[in-house]
Amino acid sequence: MPALTTHERKRLRRIGHELSPIVMIGNHGLSDGVIEELRRALADHELIKVKVAGEDRELRQTLIDSVIEVSGADVVQQVGKIILMFKKAEKRNVHLSNLVRFAHLDD
Repeated sequence: MPALTTHERKRLRRIGHELSPIVMIGNHGLSDGVIEELRRALADHELIKVKVAGEDRELRQTLIDSVIEVSGADVVQQVGKIILMFKKAEKRNVHLSNLVRFAHLDD
């Protein structure tokens, strides 16, 4: 997958500002259920926020790196415990895609 351009990242960050975390990874880490939910959320919404629990920055960053690797998504932005992730859907669902829902924010 080609890297996101600066313009695309800016657009996705603008849309992401309106979103709440849809996947939350707790103290038990990256379980099979979390991975399945992460993949489903990306397939449905394309652009999602993920919240990662944990106070230890190094452990949290390791978990975030694992999330990125498992999902195959691009990280648009990471601020603290929140990751904004994007993965283009094979077939866009116009009723669920955040890119469609927030198209009015495009310039």
